[in-house]
Amino acid sequence: MTTRQAVTGTLRWSRMQGRRGLRACRDQRGFTLIELLVVIIVLGLLVGLVGPRLFGRVGQSKQAAARAQIELLGAGLDQYRLDVGSYPDGNVGLDALQRNPNVNNWNGPYLKKSVPKDPWGNPYRYRCCPGQFGEYDLWSEGADGAPGGDGENADVTSWDSAAK
Repeated sequence: MTTRQAVTGTLRWSRMQGRRGLRACRDQRGFTLIELLVVIIVLGLLVGLVGPRLFGRVGQSKQAAARAQIELLGAGLDQYRLDVGSYPDGNVGLDALQRNPNVNNWNGPYLKKSVPKDPWGNPYRYRCCPGQFGEYDLWSEGADGAPGGDGENADVTSWDSAAK
């Protein structure tokens, strides 16, 4: 078999495959409108049933994140107290964990990053020396940003975060 015969045979084979491919494409059919509507309705039902359950957990996860951040800030405050001898004054607040408020023996920063806001975008509240519920009070006022509340609006506090 010469090279020319091999090339000619390859071209013939290629043309036959191309014709078969075109025939196969013509034989394929798409989905009907009814089939597409059924799929869209089923997806809509799934989103309608599952979606609210997933979005209901967002508030719970934000409260869990607030509790974790309060614990982290509390650990920073405890380290500050070990170095300085007392918790930061209420006027200085949580910024003392990042910047020296002109006190002796400050060995910070006590947090790797700046003091975070709560999961709802509000600053954490801090009262010290003494706090109303302990040596210091640290809390978030929840989604509504007001004291008290239920559910997602409930306060997340340092004095009862260990109980939850």
